[in-house]
Amino acid sequence: MSDVDLRKIYKFHAIEPAPSPDALPSGGDLYYECADCNDIVPSVIRIRVSCVCGNLCGQSGKLEIKDAAKVKVMRGVLK
Repeated sequence: MSDVDLRKIYKFHAIEPAPSPDALPSGGDLYYECADCNDIVPSVIRIRVSCVCGNLCGQSGKLEIKDAAKVKVMRGVLK
């Protein structure tokens, strides 16, 4: 879990149309929002990070998603 609130740094906009849970895109400006806890996690992970409920967690470039149907893909731009 990261102590950084990414909403203070970035403005997030949902990707439309929403991608299929079976094929979530990833990239430097793409983030995943967990529908259960509303935490935002980068789609490309460098350090250990997870959302509060544990649906999204990863480290060293690998992200594990327990329930992809509860993930919203967001594009983040610096404020």
